[in-house]
Amino acid sequence: MEVKKINFLQSYSSILWLLGGIIIGSIFGLVFGEDVLIIKPLGDIFLNLLFTAIIPLIFFTIGSSVANLERTEKLGKLFVIMVLVFLATILISAIVMICAVYFFPIHEDIAIAKVPFEEVASGSAGDQIAKLLTANDFFELLSRKSMLALIIFSFLVGFATLQSGEKGKAFKSFLDSGNEVMKQLLNIIMKFAPIGLGAYFAYQVGVFGPQLLGVYAKPMAVYYAACVFYFFVFFSLYALVAGGKRAFKVFWSNNIMPSLTAVGTCSSIATIPANLAAAEKMGIPAHVRNLVIPLGAPLHKDGSSMSSILKITFLFAMFGKDFSDPMTILLALGITVIVSIVEGGIPNGGYIGEILAITVYGFPMEQALPVAMILGTLVDPIATLLNANGDVICSMMVSRFSEKTKW
Repeated sequence: MEVKKINFLQSYSSILWLLGGIIIGSIFGLVFGEDVLIIKPLGDIFLNLLFTAIIPLIFFTIGSSVANLERTEKLGKLFVIMVLVFLATILISAIVMICAVYFFPIHEDIAIAKVPFEEVASGSAGDQIAKLLTANDFFELLSRKSMLALIIFSFLVGFATLQSGEKGKAFKSFLDSGNEVMKQLLNIIMKFAPIGLGAYFAYQVGVFGPQLLGVYAKPMAVYYAACVFYFFVFFSLYALVAGGKRAFKVFWSNNIMPSLTAVGTCSSIATIPANLAAAEKMGIPAHVRNLVIPLGAPLHKDGSSMSSILKITFLFAMFGKDFSDPMTILLALGITVIVSIVEGGIPNGGYIGEILAITVYGFPMEQALPVAMILGTLVDPIATLLNANGDVICSMMVSRFSEKTKW
């Protein structure tokens, strides 16, 4: 009996420390309110360490994974399956949210809050796409604002290494070695997670907690309920699809750390290390997890998909418009897919998605954007949970469809 107790503590000590930090931080936020801003720098330091380490991690994990593929045909098949899985889960999550707002409609007067918002760079659609996919100079790839461009570059480096054959063997070893070093570095940084996430939770609860009781309470309740339902029900279904009861048990016994990290950091990118570690414990092949999870951080967002639908229906209710028209719903689904791809994986990322929806439906920007921003901030924790944790379950399904993995 004593041996089992010791083994349990050894196995779950990191999770217990993390939970302890989060609980203490939440209590601090409830008790001291906005005074907890004094400890927010502790959370910022932890996040900054994560963000600076994640840039080289992305490069080495993707580059090493692609370089170690045996055949280029395998890479093409893996990529196609990954894209199809991403699109399917994004659309399913959006449909779940549409059903939620249909059964629990938002019909109430909404006070329009005046909050400052970011200036969005203007330019043609082609210019915006070019900035999204590429960087003007190499050093710009080292910024998390160019995450998608870095991922594409890392993918191409790995592919070029693969094509180089024997001559590229030394560079492949460099990628493999760098991948291992970065994993160890992130293990060191995660030792500070209980303090960093505790401080960040204290800040979130202390600063944003009071707003939950205002005019946003009903849409927030609908959104959080729908997300919890989607998280437990549909992620369970996805796990069953990925490998039946065994995959179901493997997923739910290993996704605690990624879930807590996602909720605590509100960042899909900051959750990448925890996702990769969980995927390794789940037995997902290295070349699958090292490709799907880093790519999923900026490209696959079930939570943002549901958030996009909520914001659109909220604005329709606010301006007295009908959201039940089939063409309106189809357009919302299209916007949702674009938003899920364009939005960044950083906390409270850019508002390009909101602006796109507001422009397409013709809402007044000055009134609609602040409302969408406030909603985006309040739903960010659970949205990030679905965004980040969804990458792990997607990697399980991709592994099943491409590698016939059995758990």
